[in-house]
Amino acid sequence: MRIAALGSGSKGNAVLLQSASTTLMIDCGFGLRETEKRLADIGLVPSDISAILVTHEHQDHISGVEPFAFRFSLPVYMTEGTYRAWKHKGRVEPSRLRAGESLTIGGLKIVPVAVPHDAREPVQFVFSCGDLKAGVLTDLGSLTPHLVEAYEGCHALLVEANHDQEMLRNGPYPPSLKRRVGGNWGHLNNGQTAEFISRVNTSGILKNLIVGHISEQNNQIELAEKALESQLDLIEQVLFASQDQPMDWIELVPINRP
Repeated sequence: MRIAALGSGSKGNAVLLQSASTTLMIDCGFGLRETEKRLADIGLVPSDISAILVTHEHQDHISGVEPFAFRFSLPVYMTEGTYRAWKHKGRVEPSRLRAGESLTIGGLKIVPVAVPHDAREPVQFVFSCGDLKAGVLTDLGSLTPHLVEAYEGCHALLVEANHDQEMLRNGPYPPSLKRRVGGNWGHLNNGQTAEFISRVNTSGILKNLIVGHISEQNNQIELAEKALESQLDLIEQVLFASQDQPMDWIELVPINRP
């Protein structure tokens, strides 16, 4: 199993999770041509995609889903709440997800996980294939025991470190947006992300970490690294996903392999 981000941030998000027989796209917040270009950059074509999973209806995650799925006849999965809030043209009829109810696509088991975010019925995802487990977790404003339990035991994790609290407080956003982003239904700050990693990685299984959804206005990679430094020594590979270009594939390896 391997994972890559086509892009991560407020201007567009898409993540890929691949097993030997299946390639899933989690969200598609880019236009059709841009999505095709970014896939080509990591060695894929649209026909390689098996299905699209949607986390929620915000445009940076869903704007490209209908054009891409319609053009290439791909199945789409989302919650009922996301479907009802989705502004679409009716060209795609998604299958419905429910938080906590697993499904299998190809060789991948998928568990949707409910998250606290200001959307209609948002979920994030945990994937497993054989002995390997990976998680994708962005767009949430607070941590819960349920979330920590759901993501324990991941060999790879893509998690947001959206903002630095001081930068958000002193930044250009209007007060209402600052409250939204920094609130319990907004996005994780650097400190919350560090706390989350420390809570899910008590066994030391997590070996590959992708830090994503980093705000261009309210964060810096250096600040995220500083907040996470106590955790980084425990993880073999740490990458920061970019808004502007895709990242290389990360191969997952079980902890008991050399």
